[in-house]
Amino acid sequence: MVTKQFSGSPEDADLMRADSLAREIFSDVANKWALLIIETLGERTLRFSELRNEVEGVSHKMLTQNLRMLERNGLAERRVYPTVPPRVEYTLTEAGQGLRATVDGMCDWTHRYLGHIETARGRFDA
Repeated sequence: MVTKQFSGSPEDADLMRADSLAREIFSDVANKWALLIIETLGERTLRFSELRNEVEGVSHKMLTQNLRMLERNGLAERRVYPTVPPRVEYTLTEAGQGLRATVDGMCDWTHRYLGHIETARGRFDA
């Protein structure tokens, strides 16, 4: 993946442009695992194994990839303690907490409209 450097130009923040940094970031974080990891971390600090246990269905590989992506984008912080075996903990950064507010809104929306969506799917699939 090519990393784009933010130059401060309006094009970098334009989600409609295929080559914008904003679209790259949006693509990174707009996946189910990233959203679930952000929601699960919340205001807590969790070890890898704790995260894996709480995010049901995520594989070791997908959790690792998404945590690395969140760390790369400055949304999560990884702290390694020099123990045997090494203890690794993850927490959201200030930017990650900012995104969490949006994720919380999406979770609230899902709960609010779940019945509506189920009804619409039933009509569509019939």
